[in-house]
Amino acid sequence: MLVRPPEFVKRIYPSFIWRFPDERDGVYLTFDDGPCPEVTPWVLDELDRYDAKATFFVLGKNVEMYPSLFAEIVRRGHAVGNHSYSHVSGWRTDWMTYLHDVDTADQLIHSNLYRPPYAKITRRQADELSERYHTVMWSVISRDYNFRMTESACAGNVLPHIAPGEIVVFHDSKKASKNMWYTLPLTLERIAEMNLICKPIILP
Repeated sequence: MLVRPPEFVKRIYPSFIWRFPDERDGVYLTFDDGPCPEVTPWVLDELDRYDAKATFFVLGKNVEMYPSLFAEIVRRGHAVGNHSYSHVSGWRTDWMTYLHDVDTADQLIHSNLYRPPYAKITRRQADELSERYHTVMWSVISRDYNFRMTESACAGNVLPHIAPGEIVVFHDSKKASKNMWYTLPLTLERIAEMNLICKPIILP
């Protein structure tokens, strides 16, 4: 099971941000699919324990349901990004419907960062969105959402790859919570041991 994106995929989408190669001391933790009242508050408290800042790629429909939780993410100094309104797959959606879904989310999120759900996006969708958003992918994916994966296997997907410039994906969702609750504290501890800093993704 792949933890790092294949090189050929990165060549297909060279304008996407896969990692920050010039970063000297920063690691970028990201959380997809929230906000989720059963999970996100714990994530925020855990990040606070380490004075860590992260980037939350939120769903517009969840922001609409939990506006105070979304506001709390921002209040605590984290960055936010657009993860679409309804977690739509670009491969199964015509480009106009897809863009409308993303822009509907933007009316609630107000971010110039975007991450496609399932990492499934067509070239036309990507080209259209590049006029308004920085598309941020990842260099390390925890696969915490995989119900077949054990907690220790999830941690094994992340901990060996912690290094400056890496973009790590977790999910603040109920489906991913078992693995994420185990792996996130270990990840934050490892980052602290390496004297690295958890930074939010902020782009002009």
